[in-house]
Amino acid sequence: MAAVTSQAGQAASRGRIDKRQAILDAAFVVFARRGYAQACVQEIAEAAGVAKPTIYNHLNDKETLFRHTLAAAGDAVLAENLAVVDRLRNPGPDLRAALEDLAYRLIRVCCSERSRSLRWLTYGQVAQFPDLIDIVVSRTSDQLADALADRLARLSLSGRLRACDPATAAEQFLALITGPMEGRSRLGTRKVSTTEMRAVATTGVDTFLRAYEATENPLSP
Repeated sequence: MAAVTSQAGQAASRGRIDKRQAILDAAFVVFARRGYAQACVQEIAEAAGVAKPTIYNHLNDKETLFRHTLAAAGDAVLAENLAVVDRLRNPGPDLRAALEDLAYRLIRVCCSERSRSLRWLTYGQVAQFPDLIDIVVSRTSDQLADALADRLARLSLSGRLRACDPATAAEQFLALITGPMEGRSRLGTRKVSTTEMRAVATTGVDTFLRAYEATENPLSP
């Protein structure tokens, strides 16, 4: 009997988590399409397939819903970026090629619909909700930079990059690839071609390696 009760409790908990995620996913779509002010909780409820009171039961009010929606979107973008950076765990013998692949994949995440919408919503509402910058940046840029710094530190210790401050190196690497994309995409309002993405990745890595490449490659014959 206790086992049945436990299973029922776990199922109810899972159902609540799934319903909350459905609400956050639907809310992000609606907020991205309409903006915070014009978004309607009823429309979000319909998109999520739940009753309007269910949203209030989970997230209290529209402002709380908005904050949690952006936090969840930030976590999703971060997960994509961390998966990309993890590829640098085994870069292979051609470091330049590995870094170009890394840069290109990070650019693709940066240019994705979710990333663009997240930036628009954050910038658009920062005057009303100043803490949004911390909520989003702590979940995206900060943790991405930390993860990349760890990978670059390992490359430096192994002699494949010169001795450096890995945090600074990571910051500069990301600036070299994301900075040009803001201009080329007109702050996310223009679709950037794959050719342009690869060009930015290649030139960014070239500039980065001019500053950080080790004098001798330990993997060279």
